[in-house]
Amino acid sequence: MSVSCGLECVLCLGCSRWAWKRLTYVGAYDSETWPPADAEDVEPIPRTCRAVLAVYEEDLANPRYAPAGGYRMDPSDVVKRVPYDQIPDGCCPPYLIYVDRQHKEVILAVRGLNLIRESDYKVLLDNRLGQQMFDGGFVHHGLLQAATWLLNHEGDTLRDLLSKLGPEYKLVFAGHSLGSGIAALMTIIVVNHRNQFGGIPRDQIRCYAIAPARCMSLNLAVKYADVINSVILQDDFLPRTPTPLEHIFGSIFCLPCFLFLVCLRDTFIPEKRKLGDPRRLYAPGRMYHIVERKFCRCGRYPPVVRTAIPIEGRFEHIVLSCSATSDHGIVWIEREAQKALDLLKDTEPKTPPPQQKMDRKQSFEQEHKAALEKAVSLNIPHAVAVTEESSEATSTAPSEGQQGATSGGGSKSSGRANWDQLVEKLFSKNESGNLVLKKDVNINS
Repeated sequence: MSVSCGLECVLCLGCSRWAWKRLTYVGAYDSETWPPADAEDVEPIPRTCRAVLAVYEEDLANPRYAPAGGYRMDPSDVVKRVPYDQIPDGCCPPYLIYVDRQHKEVILAVRGLNLIRESDYKVLLDNRLGQQMFDGGFVHHGLLQAATWLLNHEGDTLRDLLSKLGPEYKLVFAGHSLGSGIAALMTIIVVNHRNQFGGIPRDQIRCYAIAPARCMSLNLAVKYADVINSVILQDDFLPRTPTPLEHIFGSIFCLPCFLFLVCLRDTFIPEKRKLGDPRRLYAPGRMYHIVERKFCRCGRYPPVVRTAIPIEGRFEHIVLSCSATSDHGIVWIEREAQKALDLLKDTEPKTPPPQQKMDRKQSFEQEHKAALEKAVSLNIPHAVAVTEESSEATSTAPSEGQQGATSGGGSKSSGRANWDQLVEKLFSKNESGNLVLKKDVNINS
């Protein structure tokens, strides 16, 4: 009798401890050791958020959903806006191409998931990859297909704009939620085929994934952290494709059961096993975490932006918060990012010295190298060392002849690119020339 009572007490204490840790975990804990971001790093975030918000407007000159302070965009510089009725079913969410002449950027912005559009769910739930290795890792299949479709339809437009506007213009991909995964995978494809855009330098390509979808394996998320930036607000849940069991139970018993299953999996699967799964998908690139609330404190505090390239604890914890849904909204992210930027501008010097800018750039490069080395030391599947990554980048960089062909002759000289064929080259193949499938890849236990 005493033994059974003791076991019951141990079980109750264990369950109470689990419930306490789960219910008291807040999003701020994920980034509490990260350094703060500078105003120069945060400045593009609210601007790209507004570019994504502009996709929702039918007429930017007469906006219906303008954020505080307006869009701060010139409607005459909107090159193209493509709504749902101009996109084949299940190919891609609506998007917008905009030329930001003030900041010298060509922006392609993709909107987030539309909860009442079945076509968006087709993209999200089409996750057959991990079936084939892509660029040395694994990516979300539906998002990759959408990214390829978008490049097939708008690649020439982007190339013509860059050729016409000049080499000082950057190419920026931006997206929210579902669109963030498409933007991130487009960035990977373009970085590996820069000769299709006149040999644009790697540091002239940027991606801002707002409330990012989990769309690539950890080795790719770290590898492209120098060009892809993920922006997360406080307790935001990062969209991912549910497992079959979670999908079935979630359909029958709705959201509470789905969250319970996810919490159980999050609790009982060791961190080492998660890191050892080559097909587990993560949020891409460098992370920017906007923190505005504290544990057991009421209201919102002045937002603080932290940044890092994490390997372990990459927002893998499920945060049970009543604000998780609002923290995922693009409107709130834009508002809090703008507040954080205004606070940083008030506290930092108006014009940072050139040496400080150079030091900041070098620290970012060193941080990226350190993250790559840590990924290798932790035995992250398919992670490459700094030297291997550098030689890989050199091999994929366009030659001078290719640059001359594209930049000298304009967009027509190189002809229309077939992005399906270019993407096919990034799939990994074995010695016999067959695609490397998931059954050929060992998963660490």
